[in-house]
Amino acid sequence: MNPTAEDMLSVSATRADGMTPSEIWPNSSFFNRAISQSVESGAKRIERGVEINLTPRHRIKVDCMITPIIEEEYPTEILVELSDANAYEKVLNEANQQTVQEAAKESIQGMAHEIKNPLGGIRGAAQLLELELENEELKEYTQIIINESDRLRKFIDRMLTPSRVNEKSDLNIHEILEYVVSVVRAENSQNINISKDYDPSIPDVAGDREQIIQAVLNLIRNAVQAIDENGTITLKTRIRRQVTIQNKLNRHVIEVEIIDDGPGIPPEIEAGAFYPMITGRAEGTGLGLSIAQQIIQSHGGLISYEREYDETYFTILLPMD
Repeated sequence: MNPTAEDMLSVSATRADGMTPSEIWPNSSFFNRAISQSVESGAKRIERGVEINLTPRHRIKVDCMITPIIEEEYPTEILVELSDANAYEKVLNEANQQTVQEAAKESIQGMAHEIKNPLGGIRGAAQLLELELENEELKEYTQIIINESDRLRKFIDRMLTPSRVNEKSDLNIHEILEYVVSVVRAENSQNINISKDYDPSIPDVAGDREQIIQAVLNLIRNAVQAIDENGTITLKTRIRRQVTIQNKLNRHVIEVEIIDDGPGIPPEIEAGAFYPMITGRAEGTGLGLSIAQQIIQSHGGLISYEREYDETYFTILLPMD
């Protein structure tokens, strides 16, 4: 068992040594049958698109080749070769998502530029009008114009945050998560049930603190808005090995999962969840996920979405190298 197999099957070679096929794949009876038939017939067997249920939540699809090693006309060993059947599709989806994000980034910047220009004129006109007014009650209206112009300008600046150069430093991902949790709790009057499953061995990672906080904040805010008063949000951290992101193989990446038991993204907009202006909430801007994805991609990482067993999984992958 090589390191890639260890990572794919979520079991170490040391632990797997001496285990039977049914113990390695307890939820996938295919391998028991396929290996037995290969031993009995002495023939190679190839299967494509085989689903492996490693755990109740962890399911992968593989192409499989089972080859008997023949010595003196009898198979003494069996070689099992697995490859991720969805790898090519994942690469295409990732490349497509990156292209869309680049286009979205340019679109948002262009739109923000067009909005900021007249905003300055509106604010300046309101200030000049206020100087000409003697009625203090009327001045309240000009103050509203000025204040709302300032608020909208700050909102646009936040939209453009991912475009600035990353100011990287060593970050503790758990400190980031704890800070964001404190912000979210302060924003909400009701008690939010947040469960934590951290891997304390995860080392620091290089990143722009403000931007990583913004990305995580956008995702956790989404989770808070998705759950009801009895809902739960789970924060989980792990290290993953040999992960390809943006056509680059990373030896180690930090995986942060933000899991909630809300209804998830509506099916009709699921495919465009990370596109700007796509939202399932009437009061939403449709920018939170798009901005979060841009931030993480600018750090060489990726955010993915998955819906399984009535739970929503947003997964952040951040390279450690």
